[in-house]
Amino acid sequence: MDIRVQEAPFDFGAEAQAFSDAQAGAGAIVTFTGLVRDLPGTPLEVMEIEHYPGMTEKALAKIAEDAQARWELSGCLIIHRYGKMRPGDQIMMVATGSKHRKDAFEAAEFLMDYLKSRAPFWKREVTSDNTSWVASKAEDEDALTRWDPNQ
Repeated sequence: MDIRVQEAPFDFGAEAQAFSDAQAGAGAIVTFTGLVRDLPGTPLEVMEIEHYPGMTEKALAKIAEDAQARWELSGCLIIHRYGKMRPGDQIMMVATGSKHRKDAFEAAEFLMDYLKSRAPFWKREVTSDNTSWVASKAEDEDALTRWDPNQ
């Protein structure tokens, strides 16, 4: 398990290769990278992401531990950035390795759903007209229900 919260950009290709190289016995590697997207209408100038050091890493480690408990994984990587980013910049990366593709895909989706809705990050969008905090979306909350064993 490799959890990183960092301000600096990351090299997706290098990170994916290093992760893959470390997955002895894996038959599947799944990767996902989230990007800052532009806004319709008034273009986004900057996305600012804030977090509480220590608390954020602990929450991400818990999410990764939950994934490793639910699926047979050979490894799990989460990189999440904070600070100021522009449209097209990479915000985060998730990678999972497993003997079987189903476990790798499901674990990656689980991590992405929880990062989107539960990870302690706060996002602010800055345009030439406005600055506003990004509110949680109903569809992001709904995505979590499929991972609830009581559903």
